[in-house]
Amino acid sequence: VARGATTKLPRMFGFQASGSAPIVLGHRVENPDTIASAIRIGNPASWDLALNAREQSDGYFGAITDAKILEAHRILSAEVGIFVEPASAIGVAGLLERAEAGFIPKGATVVITVTGHGLKDPQWALRTADGSDVLPTIVPIDTAEIASVLGLAKA
Repeated sequence: VARGATTKLPRMFGFQASGSAPIVLGHRVENPDTIASAIRIGNPASWDLALNAREQSDGYFGAITDAKILEAHRILSAEVGIFVEPASAIGVAGLLERAEAGFIPKGATVVITVTGHGLKDPQWALRTADGSDVLPTIVPIDTAEIASVLGLAKA
């Protein structure tokens, strides 16, 4: 239906951090471990509802590494302009992984919910891809110097 409610049941995909993936593993995780603090849960309260949604929609659950979560976090921030916490980036990380594996049909309509703002877990925005701290570049109060550092200086 154009610009209205869908007439098809969407496939529900869910992703959990590899170190905190009880639904994917099929058992509680006693000491969940992930950089994505909002999803560091070893025994989800809505476990049965999630399994039911997956089954009814022919969906999928998968585990995503922290490295892939941070990669998606950086893509969202740097390329898309959406600053999310790592837990909210997991849907994008999962989609990218499924697409790379050939499981997302070309031209498919995909909806990903990203609800957690990056200021909930800001330390990950201040680290490079290898986990080291981003070091500030101190620039004098000079327009030409600032433009040069930002790569905006005219050649």
